[in-house]
This record gives sequence, C-alpha cells and structure tokens, in this order.
Amino acid sequence: MADEDFSKLLQQAEQLTTEIEGNEELPRVERSLGQVLEASQELYSRVIQSGANDIQAHLLFGSKGIDLQQISQKLETLSSKRTFEPLQPIADSDIESFLRNERENAILSLIDEVNKNSLQTTEDQKWEHMLSEWNREKIKLMNAMIGPSQNWLDLKRTPEPPSIADAPKKFGHSMLDNMEAAYARQVHQYNKLVFQGSKSRTALHQKFAQVAEEFNDPKVKEMWEIVKTMANIPALVRDEDPLKARGNETIQQCLIARGKNYLEKRYKQYMSDVVKSNPAAAMRGGEPGTYPLVKGFVGLRLQGHGVQGLTDGVIDDRPLWPMVYYCLRSGDANAALHCLRKAGRDHEEFMAALEEHIRNPEKSLSDKLQTAINFQYRIQVRNSTDPYKRAVYCVIGCCDISDEHAEVARTADDYLWLKLSIIKSRTTNDTELFSYSDLQKLILEEYGETHYHAYEKPLVYFQVLALTGQFEPAIEFLSRIPRYQVHGVHMALALHDVYMLGTPRNVQAPLLSVDTDDPTPLRRLNLARLLLLYVRKFELTDPSDALHYYFFLRNLKDPSGKNLFMCCSTDLALESRDYDILFGRMDAVTGLRSPGLLDQFNNPHIDSKVIALNVAEQLVNKGLFEDAITMYDIAEKLEKVLELFCVLLAQVVNSGGGEGGLRRRLALLAEHVSRRLRSADDPLPAALVDAYTKLCKLMTFFDQFHSENYDGALETLRECDLVPLSTSELDARVSAARNARGELLRSLPAVLRALCTILLAQRQKLRAAAQAQPLAIQTNNKQVEWLREQAEVLNTFAGSIAYRMPGDTYSQLAQMQILMH
Repeated sequence: MADEDFSKLLQQAEQLTTEIEGNEELPRVERSLGQVLEASQELYSRVIQSGANDIQAHLLFGSKGIDLQQISQKLETLSSKRTFEPLQPIADSDIESFLRNERENAILSLIDEVNKNSLQTTEDQKWEHMLSEWNREKIKLMNAMIGPSQNWLDLKRTPEPPSIADAPKKFGHSMLDNMEAAYARQVHQYNKLVFQGSKSRTALHQKFAQVAEEFNDPKVKEMWEIVKTMANIPALVRDEDPLKARGNETIQQCLIARGKNYLEKRYKQYMSDVVKSNPAAAMRGGEPGTYPLVKGFVGLRLQGHGVQGLTDGVIDDRPLWPMVYYCLRSGDANAALHCLRKAGRDHEEFMAALEEHIRNPEKSLSDKLQTAINFQYRIQVRNSTDPYKRAVYCVIGCCDISDEHAEVARTADDYLWLKLSIIKSRTTNDTELFSYSDLQKLILEEYGETHYHAYEKPLVYFQVLALTGQFEPAIEFLSRIPRYQVHGVHMALALHDVYMLGTPRNVQAPLLSVDTDDPTPLRRLNLARLLLLYVRKFELTDPSDALHYYFFLRNLKDPSGKNLFMCCSTDLALESRDYDILFGRMDAVTGLRSPGLLDQFNNPHIDSKVIALNVAEQLVNKGLFEDAITMYDIAEKLEKVLELFCVLLAQVVNSGGGEGGLRRRLALLAEHVSRRLRSADDPLPAALVDAYTKLCKLMTFFDQFHSENYDGALETLRECDLVPLSTSELDARVSAARNARGELLRSLPAVLRALCTILLAQRQKLRAAAQAQPLAIQTNNKQVEWLREQAEVLNTFAGSIAYRMPGDTYSQLAQMQILMH
C-alpha cells in the first residue's frame, strides 16, 4: 500500500516538472539553496530599511501606474524656506521687478498680519472664556461650602444657575409656602409705603414680628422679640457704617442695656411662672411687686441643702444674698436695696455702692467706693461660701472678672447676664475692665457653635450672639438651618432697614466675611448674597415678590458701579425671557406700552427703560437678536431696533418661511416697527432707514416670487430701487450700492438669482406664445430684446458693484444671458 502511494506521488511530481518546462512565458531559473537564502536575506534587509508601510504604498500606487519613487524625489527638491522670506533687493531702475516685489511683499505682509491677528483674537477669546468660567466657578465654590464662616467663607450650596441658552422659563405656579408668602405680603406693603415717600411707616422688624406671631412657633416668636429689643436703640444714620457706629461707646451702652433688659424681663417672667405653678409653697401672698415675687421664688428654689453655706442671716425667712441677687437678676435694683436695708446696718458701704449703681448703672463706681468694695471682696467675700454674695459684689463692683460663678449661673442666660453686668464705661483708672468686644470674642471665637451645641439648640446660640450685638454671625447661622432660613433672611432685612446690619464693601464677598479695618471679632454679612440665595427658588414663579425683595438692594452697587436692583432685575429678565410681565406690552395700534412689574419701582435712581437697555445689550452678546429687538423697543432705542432688524431680516428675507417661523415673526414685527418709525421724533441715519425700508420691500418681493406672481414681484423690485431694471438706472444703482449697508448687500445675490428665474420664465413664456401665435412675432421680438437688455444690465451691475457675491450667482447670471439668445 505504501509503495503505491509513493509511486503516485512520484508521478505527480514528474507531471508538474513537465508543465513548468513547457511554459514559454517564464524563463526557467535554477538557484541553489544558498542563492535562495541570500536573496531572502537581501529582501528582508530592504523591508527593514524602508518599512512595510513603504512597500505597501509602492504596491498601492504601482497598481495605478504611479511611480512613487520618482514622486518622492521631486518632493524632496521642493523647499518652503524661501516662501515667506523677505525678497532680495533689486536695482531702482528695474521697474518691473520692483512692482512685482512690492506686490509680493504686500501679499506676504497681509498674510502675516492676518495670521497674527487671528492668533491674537483666538488667544484673547480663549482667556476671556477661561476668566469667565473661573469667575463662575469661584462664585459656585463660595456658595458650595457650609459651616461657621470665620473669614472669607460662604459655605452655602446653591443650585447651578440656569443657562440663558436653555428654553425660556416662563413664570408659573407660586413656589412660596404659607410662611414665606406671609412675609412677602409685608414686604409688598412696606415697599408701597416707600414708593409713596411715607415718613411715618412702621419699622419693618415690628411688621415681621407680627407675622411671626401667626406661626404659633414660640422659638420663632422669641427670636423676633430679641430682634425687636436690640433694634430699639437711638436711630442710626444711613451714611455711617453700622459696625463703626456699633463701636461708639454710647451705642454700645444702649446695646448692653437692651440685652440686659431682655434677659431680666425674661427671667422675671420665669420666676412668675414658677411661683404661679406652686403658690402654696411659695407663700407669696397677694402683694404686688418684685420683692414678694423674689421672696416666693427663693422659698421654692432654696430648700434643704440649697441654703447651706449662705451667710449674713435672713430677711423675712429668706437668705439675704439670694434675695439681693434675684432682685438684681429680675432687673429691680431698688428691690435689692430694699433687701439690704431690711438686713440692718452691717452693709452700709455696699448699700452706698448699690445706690450709686442705681443712679448710673452703665458707669463704674467712684474711686472711693470702688476701693472699699474691692477691699471687702478680697478680705471677706472672695473666700466666702455664699456664691450669691460673690456674684452680687462682682455685678455691682466688678471685683473679679475671671470668676465664672458656676454655682449661680447655671444657664446660658444667667452667664450672659452676669457678663453683660460687669461691662462698665472705662475711666482713666480702669486697667482690667471686661469690655464688650471681649465678651463678643469669648462667645463667637472661644466658645463658638460647639460649646453651645448650636445645631441642637439653635435658639440658644442665636440668642447669645444677638444679645451681644453680633447680628451678622447670628443671621448667617440661621441661614444654614433650613427651618429658620426664611426668618434669618427677614431679620437681616429688618436690621438693614434701620442701618444696624454690617455689609461688605464688595457685593461679591462671601456670605460672612472679616474686614481688616473692623475691630475684632465683628463680621460683615453679605445681604445681597443672602437675599439672592433666598429669592432664587421662587424668582421664576413669583416675579413680583422677587422684585420687591430685590428692591432692598437699591442702595448697593455691583463691582462696576451699577445699581444692584437693576442688575438683579436684568438677570431675572434674561432667565425668564417673559418680557411682557416685567416690562409691559407694546400696543400694536397706539404704540404705547402697558405698565409692567418694574414700572412701580421707577425713581430717580431706578429706570425700567435702563433695565430694558441692559437686558437688550446682554441679549445681543448672547446672539438672541429677536428678543433684543423687543427690549430695545421698550428702551425706546429705535436705531438699535432697526440695526438688529436688518441683521435678522437679511438672513431670512429670501426664504419662504412657514407659520411661526422667524421670517413670519419678523413680518409681523415689521408692521409695528414701521409705525414706530413714522412717529419717531429724533432723526435716524438715512442709510439705516433706507436699508430697513428696502429689506421690507424685498420681503414682499420674495413672497410674490415664491407664489410665482412674477409681474407683481418685478413691480415691487422696481419700487425698491435696489437693482437696475433698465440701462438708464445702471449708474444710479451702482452708486447707491457703494453706500448701501452690508445687510442690504448680503441680500443682493438672492435677489439677482430670483430675478434670473423671473426673466427666464418670461423668456419661456414668450417662446411658447410665439409658437402658438406666429402673427404676434413682432411684439414678442420687442419683449425679447428688452429681456436681453435686462440680462446684460444685470450682468454689468453684478460686475460693477464693490461686493463679491457667491460664484453660483455670477454663473447663473451668465447662463441667463446666454439663454436669452
């Protein structure tokens, strides 16, 4: 079996050899194995040197009859070194070479200048875009962080502002809840009084406090009570910085007195509630006044172990110094003096000090009494086991400002009252008095939110800040708590209304910031940022409310010096693009504008027309020309209206346009603009008016053209005076084209192409008529001559004007002229 397979294989090999030897097309090549190896190595080395890609390229181009090697050699001989090199100098007598060099130099310099300008423009646009993006990112970063702002920190996260490129956000259903709506109604009423110039209007904090009573929230009511109390100080002037005014000693004493008064009033109410809850044990009796109330309260408070360590006996079965302390704590120093008088003559020096304190509670004691009280405190009181006696001595004589009186001051209210009580006016001999700024720094920076568990007890932290005159960090803290944000915003408005709120010099500052010129630890609250963050959620659904809130920013300026109310109104109009509501609607017949929401805010510093102008300029920058026309019309800038109208109309004048399209909207708007143009008092540029009038006629021309009303279209074009329809008009039309505006010239190619179509249609019509009625051939010849003349005039006109049209326009004109023969 194996022998047969071998024989068969040998037979096939001999047959293959015979076939190869019989092929005359290919010569027989005999190579040894060494020669084959050498040829293979040579081929391999060539592949390595030239690369597989070059071989594939040779195969590809060779299949198409292209010698790639020859082309490569030719390309290597080319050099671009001298393309943009300066030309060689030539002799002055060689005029031809001189002109050629000048021409080439002009071309090269133009190319170089265009290249440089393009690079510079690209670079400028790149940096402008990057700076704009970075400014937006900075604002987002400042609004994105949250926490107690100690320096330049605004940590409030806000939604990303909507883009003007998005679809218009029309005003819709209200986003205000009942609480926000109640505050907004008071804002409306208050601003109306401002519009009317009323001088006897109720303070805003009183109006808001009345609203807060309707919420049935005791904590909110208490916060507004604090604001009312602290705002009840001598009126501050608008032109003075509130923080500098707050550093005035008289204002500080007023704030201290108001803070103490609130704490004393509140504690007296607390004592009354305690006594009323257990009248039998208190044994107050029916006698009115502070002394019986304190007597009953002390009887309930100090029982059993509570009286241990108390000194100097009792009065009416009550320990003396607790009675004196709680009389002072309830704000009745005369009742405290009554207690000491009942105790006998052992405390005459302290009674004299208390009497002087009653006469001048904000001032330190006289040197003589101060020395006596300090001596008694060091010798007897400091180491006394009676904490109430030590507290009373420190309140009246400021004996030891470092004593925290932990046994007596068990609450934040008690601690704050004691600290406020030991703040006295400085005299020349005072060296270690505790100052108001020391107390502010202690509460805000040393203790802070952590010590007071601010997020668990927001009312306590707000209270200690507000009662120490630190309204800015108090309101900033409330703005970070969602359920109190609305109240914090309106507290800021109320304090700003009475010039008690410190605001930064730059409205782009963080929500809470430190000014290096301010005394420690005062902060400044960015009212503009706070208000914008609050209004943002409902400005697109409740524009009237948003504008009334913006009105509080009317006395602030943006970094460029513009009125901040007008800037915010501009942004609102750009986001909503519902201009009829904000600015009113122009009546199509009378040309008068109906009042919009912004008109009620007009005053010597605010003008709705200026706002409309600002909106229009922003819209132009964003390419929204159609909206910009509406706003320029409201701003009564008719020249700008015509300019933008021409720009838009030139783009769509030759299109058919469907219902609701840009061309249809411009056609409707053109009627209104034409009426405004006829009633305009101020003269407008003649070229602009001419371009607008002719573009409007061209719109009619193209309407007739698309409806194949060619005779009407020619008549309209003749009235337009844009292109020559006879030889006699040629020079005048060419001259007019030199002075025409670019918008009108850009419509010329479409007009000429349409005119070609009309003339060719008429030529075909004449040919068909000649075939149908051979007798009318003479009349037809005259019309054909007119059409030929017209075609020649149009070609001459197209070649004479200083405006380069698309190539298809020239070719169509030439083709038309040929087809006329």
